[in-house]
Amino acid sequence: MKTIKLLVIILSATIFGCSEEFLDRPDLDSISTDSFWKTPNDLNLYITQYYTVFPGWGPNQYSGGIYWEDSNSDNIAPNNVNSRLAGFNTLESSNGSWSFSSVRTINIFLSKYQEVLDNGHTMDDIAQYVGEGHFFRAYFYYDLLRNYGDVPWFGASLVPSSEELYAARDPRNVVVDNILADLDKAIANLPSGRQSNGNRLCKEIALLFKARVALYEGTWEKYHAGTPFTPEDSNPNKYLSIAQNTAELLINEPADFGIANSGNPSFDYSTLFNQTDYSSNPEVLMWRNFDVSQGVAHNGQRYLPRIGGGRGLTKELLDQYLCSDGLPIGLSPLYQGDQGLENLSTNRDPRLSETVFLPGDPMRIDATGAVTETFEKAPLGESGDTNCPTGYMIFKGSNSDIVHFQTHSGTTSSPIFRFAEVLLILAEAKAELGTITQSDVDKTINVLRDRAGMPDLNIESITIDPNWQFPSLSPLINEIRRERHIELAAEGYRFDDILRWAAADELIVGKRLKGIFFQQSVFPDLVVGTDVLLDADGYVDLYQMQVPNGNQFDVNRDYLLPIPQEQLTINPNLTQNPGWNL
Repeated sequence: MKTIKLLVIILSATIFGCSEEFLDRPDLDSISTDSFWKTPNDLNLYITQYYTVFPGWGPNQYSGGIYWEDSNSDNIAPNNVNSRLAGFNTLESSNGSWSFSSVRTINIFLSKYQEVLDNGHTMDDIAQYVGEGHFFRAYFYYDLLRNYGDVPWFGASLVPSSEELYAARDPRNVVVDNILADLDKAIANLPSGRQSNGNRLCKEIALLFKARVALYEGTWEKYHAGTPFTPEDSNPNKYLSIAQNTAELLINEPADFGIANSGNPSFDYSTLFNQTDYSSNPEVLMWRNFDVSQGVAHNGQRYLPRIGGGRGLTKELLDQYLCSDGLPIGLSPLYQGDQGLENLSTNRDPRLSETVFLPGDPMRIDATGAVTETFEKAPLGESGDTNCPTGYMIFKGSNSDIVHFQTHSGTTSSPIFRFAEVLLILAEAKAELGTITQSDVDKTINVLRDRAGMPDLNIESITIDPNWQFPSLSPLINEIRRERHIELAAEGYRFDDILRWAAADELIVGKRLKGIFFQQSVFPDLVVGTDVLLDADGYVDLYQMQVPNGNQFDVNRDYLLPIPQEQLTINPNLTQNPGWNL
């Protein structure tokens, strides 16, 4: 390869938007391999391009950022039914990317950094970048694993004539073992503590991601046991133990990190998601910096606090929030029902009111700090992006400051990795292993409940909820899953949870997502049956016409995406995923 094509300057601005060092970098459109791979900064320039892969707003982007990521789950309903949940996917519309291009370019990096050492530099000079290289290869392979399960593992830089390009798929647990090995190398090389004010990878992020991967595989193998989706030598407890041990290590030696809790449950949760600077927030391990003066900003706040964005939170999500006495809505005498947003939020877990827009919430704040517009009702029955099809408008992540409404002027960021996930991983892993104690719950679940001002979870006195989503599982696992559901709502975790728990049969199949209880007095201009569809109980039933029999997610097929047919033709050693040989 004579040249290495890099898109570093534009792409990496999302992370290093206000770094003077970054702005001083030379033109990197085309770098000759003869002059490259000589200095630590060469490695720095190369690896920086991958920071754009993390979820969140991109420069000048019009979207809800991470707060729309759950639109493929039972948490958020977009205008049109999700094709994968509905069972509409075909071999031609696989909704994934069977691509190893990023793996290939990372492998080039990992094969070339030795040349910098040969040029007189030490490992201390380049350890950060080597750690990042191993992290990003793990990150890209984890994405492939989630989409396709078994995939070929390419651990070295290849050329078009390499026989390895025609390799068969490696079993998913072999892929996971390689991912974890890469993350161990990242952990060994990355520095501990916040890096570049939280805009760059560190050891603790690699630990968190390792725990995430191990929990995913452990629960996948446990709940898909006995199906074609698991390897022959499945060993879920191996990965659950890795998840537990890694999370415990991170909790016990947390460097700069912990849960952000000022003692005010009315806003401590919501303010985690609408800040412009997380450099001093102990909970946010990594975030993306924006700076209007450098031309690095987004348009996300033109969506979240202003219009529905063509999606809304679901009744299925909001029904999961406990009442303020710690009891579920089906049992608590404090529950006021859901006929109206005021009733919905009364006496509930404060995280509910910090996730959904409620009457009186600010929608626009002028330059003096005065609220000039407040929320009254969602734009139900509108068209396109102006619509909130469920009537439950997303509040989480919104910032109503007028400056963010100017074109390309939004500088609010969002967490890329946050410490709360570590606590949830530890609680779930130990519960799945059957080793969890009240002490474990106190340092995980109850830390999050304390921040929200909610009663503690006591494992000896869990009230049986007649509406648990997983009635065949233990009360403790149900409550740990509920806590994860609430704490991470609208951050992009839910679909992965449905997949790894093999939970589509409980949560998706045969069901249609619902919205608010419709009140004609609140929406006098909407015509039922024309502008808004309702179920027999009066709740918004937005997919009534699109999936009249409910979602038809195929549990024998749709947990994984199909391998594109052209790839099977190119490489006869590849095999198709279960259920897709039609």
